[in-house]
Amino acid sequence: MEVLVFLVPLALLLGLLGLMGFLWSLKNGQYEDLEGAGWRAIADDEAVADKPAR
Repeated sequence: MEVLVFLVPLALLLGLLGLMGFLWSLKNGQYEDLEGAGWRAIADDEAVADKPAR
C-alpha cells in the first residue's frame, strides 16, 4: 500500500499534464478544420493527361 503514496500523485500529475496539453491545443486552433486534411488528401490537384488510345 505504500506504493500508492507514489502512484496517486504521479497519476494526478500525468492527468494535469494531459489536460494542459489539450487546453493548449484548443487555444492554438488545432481542432478548427477537422475535415480539411482528409479532403486535401483525396483531392486531385494535378491535371490528369488523357492517354492516347491504341
